[in-house]
Amino acid sequence: MKLIFLGPPGAGKGTQAERIQKSHGLVQLSTGDMLRAAVAAGTEVGKQADAIMKRGDLVPDEVVVGIIADRTNEQDCQNGYILDGFPRNVTQAKALDEMLSSRGERLDAVVELRVDASILLSRIEKRAAETAGGARADDNAEALKKRLKVYEEQTAPLSGYYQDAGILKAIDGMKDMDAVTADIEAALELKETDIAG
Repeated sequence: MKLIFLGPPGAGKGTQAERIQKSHGLVQLSTGDMLRAAVAAGTEVGKQADAIMKRGDLVPDEVVVGIIADRTNEQDCQNGYILDGFPRNVTQAKALDEMLSSRGERLDAVVELRVDASILLSRIEKRAAETAGGARADDNAEALKKRLKVYEEQTAPLSGYYQDAGILKAIDGMKDMDAVTADIEAALELKETDIAG
């Protein structure tokens, strides 16, 4: 099963992806982690990404998609995976669709965690308090407002894109963590033993 988890910063994408990964044998793939791993492994696209990052430039979509293509071909992804943090815009979504199509593959579903932006702020502040000392640098009110604005402008249109493709599963992310996980599993028709896809 090939999935994307969508939702604004603080919606719980990482937490839910981790839970689905553990209970259903899917691999959670973070774009940032994949980039660092490709650079460390010295792969062809990793070398390209390294040179670009050393110049201080953003890694272009085609390089990121190349890294995702390499990573999703690895053995541990054969049961399926969850992309967390990619795509960030419709251009990237189209590039991802093309890459999958070239391999005779497609996404199974896109899980969108829908949350109330005003409540996200208190979630972020709570997360920062709980991880004092180890908090992410962007776990504060001002940074969250900027991240939400970027999300609304660039990433939110993906909801319509995947809705039109007929694979969007909208989940109420405001429920408690266990209820959200149960809703995701129900929407994806995942059973405890269902890890093939």
